[in-house]
Amino acid sequence: MRRDGKTTSLWQDQIPDYESDNQALKSGKIYDVLVVGGGITGITTALLLQKSGKNCIVAEANSIGFGTTGGTTAHLNTMLDTDYHTLISNFDEKSAQMVAGITREAIEMIRQLANSYQANCEFKELPGYLFAQDEEQAKYIDKIVEASRKAGISIEYTNQIPINVSFQKALVFDKQAQFHPTRYLYALANAFEKAGGTLLQDCKVTNIEEGDIIQVPTSQGTIQARQVVYATHIPPGVNLLHFRCAPYRSYVLAVTLNNEAQYPDALVYDMQDPYHYYRTQDIDGKRYLIVGGEDHKTAHMENTETCFRNLESHVRQYFDVDQIAFRWSSQYFETTDGLPYIGHLPGASDNIYVATGFSGNGMTLGTVAAIVLNELLTTGQSPYKDLFAPGRVKPVAGFTSFVKEQADVIKEFASKWFSQSDLGELADLAHDEARVVEYEGTSIAMYKDEYGRIHAVNPTCPHAKCAVAWNSTEKSWDCPCHGSRFSCDGELLTGPARSNLEKINIDELEEADGE
Repeated sequence: MRRDGKTTSLWQDQIPDYESDNQALKSGKIYDVLVVGGGITGITTALLLQKSGKNCIVAEANSIGFGTTGGTTAHLNTMLDTDYHTLISNFDEKSAQMVAGITREAIEMIRQLANSYQANCEFKELPGYLFAQDEEQAKYIDKIVEASRKAGISIEYTNQIPINVSFQKALVFDKQAQFHPTRYLYALANAFEKAGGTLLQDCKVTNIEEGDIIQVPTSQGTIQARQVVYATHIPPGVNLLHFRCAPYRSYVLAVTLNNEAQYPDALVYDMQDPYHYYRTQDIDGKRYLIVGGEDHKTAHMENTETCFRNLESHVRQYFDVDQIAFRWSSQYFETTDGLPYIGHLPGASDNIYVATGFSGNGMTLGTVAAIVLNELLTTGQSPYKDLFAPGRVKPVAGFTSFVKEQADVIKEFASKWFSQSDLGELADLAHDEARVVEYEGTSIAMYKDEYGRIHAVNPTCPHAKCAVAWNSTEKSWDCPCHGSRFSCDGELLTGPARSNLEKINIDELEEADGE
């Protein structure tokens, strides 16, 4: 199964790309809704809309599950990365209650859809544990308990946690869950097609022409639709939301253990910065411990292999590891105030919608987005419309974070773009090494693969002209400003960029140098 990087996740191993039954784009047909993106947000949204009577088409640039849905750790939470103390502080108590309610609804919907469509995704409801390891964390846990109870979360202190890690204080919250995300996604995609929906894979949206009937040029022809939903993780092009969302990467290990008793039958989280998260997954009779962490802003870590080494060291400190079976990384976007953006796309016409900014809770909040978007596109209203509105303006909540993110963007423009090194370094590239070099006044992003072949591209991201940085783990060029990612040959992997990096012919450069 293809994905947006060189590593293979547990969810993609031995699973082929999805085979669609309804891939034909009908010329001249006007669809009610075009959903751009084939992850959990896009497929769930399309299925709900199709069941509501809309005639829907999904356009996925690669294969469904290619991006974050194929790289998640598949925790399903009412206790989100943005805790309820922060939500009440940034918003109010009623908003926190609404978030708790809609996340519970989303988890229950996943359970119902998995059962209805026989997803074989091993959905399992479990308790969640959060533990503090120092005095400061312990004090903050008290704030989380108080705020969570105000939001309506069932939460209690506990003297035990299901992993062998020392702690000062811990709490347990019920009715969390987990599942196998790609099996679930495939079942929903199949149900969408059987309901009459059209699913196009390898269908790249290249532009959009607004109007009552939206014209959408794609790599497979022009799609016409009355409404468009961007379920692309972050909307393509240049938009206000790119300055309200910051891209991050997270790292994951799936390991087997020598001691069967060490597999936790729960979802577990520490309070480190960045935090670690743990759970168990059974797949076809084989058991894995999944551990994630080491998060950092995209392209802000010079050697991403260090993240995996640190994570492996952490796992081996507390667990009797038999084998590192899988390792992978994935991307998510943080919003400035802690809640996702779901609804009308700012700056676009009224019939264009977006869902983005799910932090590390993409499976839950992607489903929340599908619920809200289905309401908005079928009735024009939703009780969550204002809460998740992408155009919301809060001059206090998240303002400091917003300024920090913009300072990082300015920093990248000012320093990274003009980085230089001598041309002689080109010859010094080791196999599987990458570097940005300067050649006759032109910056070139170069990678020498394991066979000694040179791959070279212009390092300027076409989205907002930032300079990309090499991701040694996923073998990709990543943009530190807004999270666009490209293969070693410059092929676009994830937006918001719409086009590839410019490819450079090294042979021509070398011949010119010899002359």
